[in-house]
Amino acid sequence: MESIKRLYKIGNGPSSSHTMGPKKAAEIFSSKYPEATNFQVTLYGSLAATGVGHLTDKAIIDAIAPRPIEIVWKPEVFLPFHPNGMLFEAFIDAKQIGVWTIYSIGGGDLANETTSVTENQIYEMTTMTEILQWCQKSGKSFWEYVQESEEDDILDFLAEVWKTMTDTIEKGLEEEGVLPGGLGLHRKASSYYTKSKSYRGSLQSRSAIYSYALATSEENAAGGKIVTAPTCGSSGVLPAVLYHLRKNHEFRDTKIIKSLATAALIGNLVKKNASVSGAQVGCQGEIGVACSMAAAAATQLFGGTTSQVEYAAEMGLEHHLGLTCDPVCGLVQVPCIERNAFAAVQALDACSFATLSDGKHLVSFDKVVQTMNQTGHDLPSLYKETSLGGLAKYI
Repeated sequence: MESIKRLYKIGNGPSSSHTMGPKKAAEIFSSKYPEATNFQVTLYGSLAATGVGHLTDKAIIDAIAPRPIEIVWKPEVFLPFHPNGMLFEAFIDAKQIGVWTIYSIGGGDLANETTSVTENQIYEMTTMTEILQWCQKSGKSFWEYVQESEEDDILDFLAEVWKTMTDTIEKGLEEEGVLPGGLGLHRKASSYYTKSKSYRGSLQSRSAIYSYALATSEENAAGGKIVTAPTCGSSGVLPAVLYHLRKNHEFRDTKIIKSLATAALIGNLVKKNASVSGAQVGCQGEIGVACSMAAAAATQLFGGTTSQVEYAAEMGLEHHLGLTCDPVCGLVQVPCIERNAFAAVQALDACSFATLSDGKHLVSFDKVVQTMNQTGHDLPSLYKETSLGGLAKYI
């Protein structure tokens, strides 16, 4: 598996696969042809179907500016490697001087048929079963496996990730008004946070968690700065849970940073053995994985055993199996924003359920990842980030 630095990406929303990935591809391609006078990019499949709502065209144009670029949309064409295909072409006047087919495979990553699967692989163990056995034999935790596998600066990197997450929540809690995109969707984080202060007990906690998740998700929808966890569209779940635990349970940043390592390991396992791309496996690969990551992190913070952490992660994903990706108007707003809030609460429920148990359960994390992957491939394409089915069709 690759470094968790490739899972947690700090950047601007609203979509890791539809905004971050295409922008990165455009920067790479244009830098190869500094002599080019103009460019053309053809967007295929899911990338073309919801590209306008995800600001794909703007991201590409901004990356290549000031040189002109023509964008061709082909939502009806799905290339075999991945639904998010892009064909870049560079020209000097009318003469083509370069061509590149690349895919935005989720989480801001790029790949194509010639990408080596052995490049930048720093984790020897790539299944939960292997890692869990290693932890139980060595007496070490998941975060320690991350620390042993990564470079020496990994905790410093995670500290930067955590600071960005908290900054985004606090900014989002202050913002008000209507989100861009044409749906007329009002921001709710600020009012939810204010209302939460008038409640008591579990209702207060739940309301506050909602507000934290909404804060990040709304910032993402507005193109603000976020951390992919594992994607832009699911970026509100993990920060909301950890921010709540720091405020209400007084966990120190040092412990939260270690829990971020464990959460990233969970996300990396899914990314390696299945997918975190909504265009490939539906929203179960985004919100489901985010819930799984947050559940694992919370369980570690509350002193859960490695078996209990694995159980919480399994539940977080299992109970999102089959979740479709059906963004209304191709925007990362409806139903995406509310899903972040609900998944944050579900992550804490999975944590509670797991810590009450002895960690033994029938369905393993590896099995539920395998099931999620197969379920995603069985879903019709209209339920995988094309805005042709589900809520996107009827609203």
